[in-house]
Amino acid sequence: MSSKRWRHWGPCLALIVLWIGFALAAPGFASAENLRTIAGRCAVPLILATGMTFVVLQGEVDLSIEGAMATSSLTLALLVLNSRTGLTLGRAGVVLAVLPGACVGILNGVVVTRWGVPSFMATLGVWSAAMGVAMLLSGGEPPLIRDQSLRAFGLGETLFVPNLTLVALMVLALGFVLQNYTRFGRYSMAIGGGENFARLAGIPVARCKLAAFVLCGSLSGLGGVLASAQIGLGHVDIGFGQMFTAVTAVVIGGTSLNGGRGGVLHSAVGTLVLAVLANGMIFVGITPDVQKAVQGAIILIASLFATWHLRTRFRIVK
Repeated sequence: MSSKRWRHWGPCLALIVLWIGFALAAPGFASAENLRTIAGRCAVPLILATGMTFVVLQGEVDLSIEGAMATSSLTLALLVLNSRTGLTLGRAGVVLAVLPGACVGILNGVVVTRWGVPSFMATLGVWSAAMGVAMLLSGGEPPLIRDQSLRAFGLGETLFVPNLTLVALMVLALGFVLQNYTRFGRYSMAIGGGENFARLAGIPVARCKLAAFVLCGSLSGLGGVLASAQIGLGHVDIGFGQMFTAVTAVVIGGTSLNGGRGGVLHSAVGTLVLAVLANGMIFVGITPDVQKAVQGAIILIASLFATWHLRTRFRIVK
């Protein structure tokens, strides 16, 4: 299989092989109940990976996901009926809680586009600042969410599908439309393919990068809100490990870290690969330490295939 075909079909093939392998090794793996479990666990990572995809498509990276999730999580817990404040904003509180994530995205975009700071360093600094704000909001005592309607939504199902999964699918559909049927999506691909050429073509590079970071931050905030609704409290560590998962899903799905190749559907497949792998290893009794090693090996292999097409582009001819 050529490198180009592997980027398109390799992750899907890997997903099928993993599913069949675990289904044969552990009969309970393929049950409807476990399928719902996998779907539920995919929800927040899929939302985060969708936002991250647009940043990576433009050749950038966002390391502030966990900070955006933390600030939105604490904001939600303090705005709806909770154990610390007298506020009961209900649905309005849910909407307002996403705004801190959007603010994190705005700050990322401004630092990268206006100040010229590499996204790796810029978003790392913003992550630290956002975590500091979340700690101040927490006050050392994570607020409990006592809004029963919000808790019921976070834990409930609609037609046997987890509610959070339905939200994630709507976000994925929105991402697909943005990528394939808007200027923003086309411009994102062009910027990742060659930023200088995109500028010469008249594409507003800075504006598009700002929009990508705001989208990623907003979806990170939404992820923090949904995760809090599910566990019933606002917490600084609500997004622990989620940045790593989002970037991994994007890379495994076939979106190039150099930008210009891939998309949200690729990231969706990558998210499923990670979820099936993690769930299947639990079913067959693999220890957590070995699970981490296996996941790391898969990331290295995916990165190798994702960058294999560049091996001749930068080769020095003597």
